[in-house]
Amino acid sequence: MGKWFEEAVFYHMYPIGMTGAPRRNEQDEVTHRFPELEKWLKHISSIGANAIYIGPLFESTSHGYDTRDYKLVDRRLGDNEDFKHFVQEAHALDIKVVVDGVFNHTGREFFAFLDIQKNRENSPYCCWYKGINFWGNNPYNDGFGYEAWRNCFELVNLNLQEPQVRRYLLDVIGFWVDEFDIDGIRLDCADCLDFSFMEEMRRFTNEKKKDFWLMGEVIHGDYSRYVKPEMLDSVTNYELHKGLYSGHNDHNYFEIAHTIRREFDENGGIYRGLKLYSFIDNHDVDRIASKLNVPGHIFPVYTLLYTLPGIPSIYYGSEWGIKGKKEGSNDDPLRPAVDLEKALKEDADQELLAWVTLLGKLHKEQPSMIYGRYQELLLTNRQYAFARLLDETGIVVAVNNDEKEAELHIREPLPGKTYKSLINDEVYEVQDGSIIVKLLPNESQILCY
Repeated sequence: MGKWFEEAVFYHMYPIGMTGAPRRNEQDEVTHRFPELEKWLKHISSIGANAIYIGPLFESTSHGYDTRDYKLVDRRLGDNEDFKHFVQEAHALDIKVVVDGVFNHTGREFFAFLDIQKNRENSPYCCWYKGINFWGNNPYNDGFGYEAWRNCFELVNLNLQEPQVRRYLLDVIGFWVDEFDIDGIRLDCADCLDFSFMEEMRRFTNEKKKDFWLMGEVIHGDYSRYVKPEMLDSVTNYELHKGLYSGHNDHNYFEIAHTIRREFDENGGIYRGLKLYSFIDNHDVDRIASKLNVPGHIFPVYTLLYTLPGIPSIYYGSEWGIKGKKEGSNDDPLRPAVDLEKALKEDADQELLAWVTLLGKLHKEQPSMIYGRYQELLLTNRQYAFARLLDETGIVVAVNNDEKEAELHIREPLPGKTYKSLINDEVYEVQDGSIIVKLLPNESQILCY
């Protein structure tokens, strides 16, 4: 019905962390870790995910966002041939591959910055960066000043108003499409990028590859400024991310419902028709299993991730309940090394993994989960029900965050329908225009009609 990314379930891989690669890139040799990453592909497919967001991959100095070389795969992970093979293996399983595009800044070891350090005012690359001035200094004592991303001086802000920089970065994108056959780019710090540059990128990628996906990392602000045909296909829905965990921690489904009503309601939702990127955790925020006050809430959280409007994304290992919290500014606990085979046998919450797998299966089988109009049906602090309506078919979703069993009387979205559970095939009766659904603590129900 639509483009591949509208129907996708994403799996988010942070390869430097998940392979246990050194946190600093101080080696001359290449370490081939992509065979470890390829082991994840069958697992990803088995839980119903059909797209991977992997990154950062550019050769870098530390965490991956301080780029040294845009056309080399980070040597801690492997070489360009390794990644090419990874994409081929993913495509053979009908899994799309999207990579991180770190275009707002470079690291200090990038060739253009090294040239400025060496040649100062005589460098042809002085115009490549913001705020270069030779009467100032910086924390590294280079004898000149520059603008850094959020005052992190290992990240030097590129000047995207400079045509040479734009040409260079578009050439980089073309290289990754031609060399590796990638299917899209997630734009790091998209809320820092020039709109005109993102529009130029859209024109370039449209010509380069049909249905190429451009998604932006945007934390605050009006998402509709970014998601439009001439710019990006999607952005990160941080607003919903916050509601999904705090709405459970506070036993307050009003927060989640208000967010969805504001964003996607069929009457007046400000992002109605847009496909935003939904997530409950990622490489920058605490793991969902560590964020929830009640561990059992993780089940309705995942139900809502898959059934509310949006493109769902799973962060590696969270589908079986990996925990991790930031330690101050240290993100390493969010990005652990994982031995997949061992973790699935010994560490995985099998009940949670089975639930996420079922949700992935239903997402593939039920078009209304993807394209259905959102309609709220019932709302209390601890119970919430809504429909996703698609022509004369659709689903009804009900969740319970209470410690007690609840009986829900859910307004029937369409009269005269029969409602059958997609989870256990039970048929639900309708009384006086209401579907009667009983839910155990932290239980979800998904009905089709």
